[in-house]
Amino acid sequence: MDDRRELESQKARKISFEGDALRMSMDWSVEDLDKVQVLVESTHGASHPSSYHLGELVGEVEKGVFQMGGKPALYTTTDICDGVAQAHNGMHYSLLSRDMIASMVEIHAMATPFDAMVLSSAGDKAVPAHLMAIARLNIPAIHVPGGAMGAGPCMRSNEELWHMSVEVDQNKMTKEEFLAFQRSCCPTCGACQYMGTAATMQVMAEALGLALPWSALIPATNAEIKRAARAAGQQVMRLVEADITPSSILTREAFENAIMIHSAVGGSLNAVMHLIAIAREIGIELDADTFDRIHRNIPVLVDTKTAGQYPTELFWYAGGVPSVMQELKNELHLDQLTVTGHTIRDNLEAFRNNEMPRFAEMFLANYKLNRRNVIYPYKKPLKTEGSLAVLKGNLAPNGCTIKKSAVVQEMQVHSGPAKVFDSERSAVDALLAKEIVPGDIIIIRYQGPKAVGMPEMFFMSELIASDPELSRTTSLVTDGRFSGATRGPCVGYLGPEAMDGGPIAVVQDNDIILIDIPNRSIDIVGTEGKRQSSDEVKAIIERRMSSWAPPKMNHKGALLQYTRSARPALEGGSCS
Repeated sequence: MDDRRELESQKARKISFEGDALRMSMDWSVEDLDKVQVLVESTHGASHPSSYHLGELVGEVEKGVFQMGGKPALYTTTDICDGVAQAHNGMHYSLLSRDMIASMVEIHAMATPFDAMVLSSAGDKAVPAHLMAIARLNIPAIHVPGGAMGAGPCMRSNEELWHMSVEVDQNKMTKEEFLAFQRSCCPTCGACQYMGTAATMQVMAEALGLALPWSALIPATNAEIKRAARAAGQQVMRLVEADITPSSILTREAFENAIMIHSAVGGSLNAVMHLIAIAREIGIELDADTFDRIHRNIPVLVDTKTAGQYPTELFWYAGGVPSVMQELKNELHLDQLTVTGHTIRDNLEAFRNNEMPRFAEMFLANYKLNRRNVIYPYKKPLKTEGSLAVLKGNLAPNGCTIKKSAVVQEMQVHSGPAKVFDSERSAVDALLAKEIVPGDIIIIRYQGPKAVGMPEMFFMSELIASDPELSRTTSLVTDGRFSGATRGPCVGYLGPEAMDGGPIAVVQDNDIILIDIPNRSIDIVGTEGKRQSSDEVKAIIERRMSSWAPPKMNHKGALLQYTRSARPALEGGSCS
């Protein structure tokens, strides 16, 4: 260890004499007390398949730390699953769990204190929580992604259950067929098989330089994931020796790299909010406009579900994040430092000289595919622009987002009458009752961070996307958020949210809404089914707002704490 910096653990030992005695009542020896002390924390638990297997991974991290002469200590704060929380009030607790997990890591790391940490997670909120904690604490740290779930039958995946349930109700599918698919569609642990938030944020951990190269979305059943975890335990000890902290890695250029990778993989909309929150923790101000600017220039290269064809384990076989970086090498900031202790440029050179990627690609032959079926070349992309767009207008003065790569061409510009709902459940009921017709623009409001914790509107969006007629004629607009699996013309994150007095709070049935993705606009352009001038519409909005008052929410406990302090979604949605 370099004499320039005394370990925090050793400073504490000089003044906290009980600490050594308490440690030695567990699995610590006298010799361990003098070692580099490493927090090894995961979201391991029986909450969902993204976390259930993480105990094995942190066991490997522990071995790696031991092998390099450190002393690991295993902690856990488990996460929840958006899939399990869907379609009921449990979804109100999903986003706030991100901030709670980040805070628990902070508490664990600071109360001891530790000299370094390795954090392992795979789920939607767990990965951004861990990346927020890494940025906040700024001690040597590595993230270990928990990998990808194996592909379901015929490469199908669990998000299809939502529209299948409706097909059962409509006698288009038997209950036995439904139950058989339900039993088989999630065959292993790991993050869901599509480029949803869980998969996207694993990619973001690597793109930011906080995870080892080619460690995002390793198939969770592949032994390589354990080797990557052990390597992370070894490498964090080298980071301590070199005094490399996250502040050396998480520069503005690192975030720009991550956004470029996000565009190329067709990543989840939720990553906008999460990356902004992570950047805020390290003192960097990102805004949604930066995402829009970069996405205009960086094409979609990766063909993964749900907007594309293939499950995410095939992305790893095709070379994963390093292969995407190679395609974008003329755009990326290649001199950015990473947790390897080397730059992206150095990492890519090592990857090119590694035999393993060539053997991994052979797995694609099992599917009669090759690397280029999954990751397209930069000069012949899957889609010429990135996956998202940021829209602004009198309905969303502070902006909103849409995954435009999942929107069919005829819906890139859509005008129609508003159908307004104050909850997802009421909107779902209206759709199932055939009260929503082609051409409608469905508004679901009071779903933002300050209202109810910003739940996903996935049930509603999947019902629309699964309907052959509505998917090409009907849009969904909300101040809530969407799953990374969302397909179709779904606009979310409207700011200001309804609870903050945004214009969405006073939209009425039969107002005319215009969504124009190419021109990045979303506006109320008329009322009572008739087009009006912008000045007329502005006067109507102002008149409605003069008599508006926010509804009362009867929250308590953690949800009350979060909704009182949460930032707007496009400012990260965090309460820190």
